[in-house]
Amino acid sequence: MLWTIIVILVILWLLGFIGHFGGGLIHILLVIAVIVLIYNLVSGRR
Repeated sequence: MLWTIIVILVILWLLGFIGHFGGGLIHILLVIAVIVLIYNLVSGRR
């Protein structure tokens, strides 16, 4: 489920560059998603 959310956010982020869709909010959500992804990868390997 986490991967699905990250893929959706990346797609929305790329659409934001094309059509200026979502403003700064999508960038904040993308940064949060990347932080959560990195945390899960690091904590999952212990």
